[in-house]
Amino acid sequence: MIGWSEARGAQAKKVIDALLASGAWKATLILSPTEVVRATRRWYRRRKTQDQKRVEVAITIGRPNYQERDLVRACMRAGEQFPVKKVQLKFRKGTQVTA
Repeated sequence: MIGWSEARGAQAKKVIDALLASGAWKATLILSPTEVVRATRRWYRRRKTQDQKRVEVAITIGRPNYQERDLVRACMRAGEQFPVKKVQLKFRKGTQVTA
């Protein structure tokens, strides 16, 4: 792929590891105000996958969506430095989060 580098691979790995370790639906790493790396778990009819032996994850590298833009603005107001070190996790409704 054009423009793919070792840094992109490390960022994608960080997002995927956070997604799988936490059981979240979506994990987002904010690199700059105009660029994010996002991993989203595929769901089929309110279940994670057709069988429980595999995990399907879609990786997106690009511009933030509207919810992520709001988070970027909040980070800028708080004085957070870019790239944001923590991966932002999003869970499905009714999912209990254990810390």
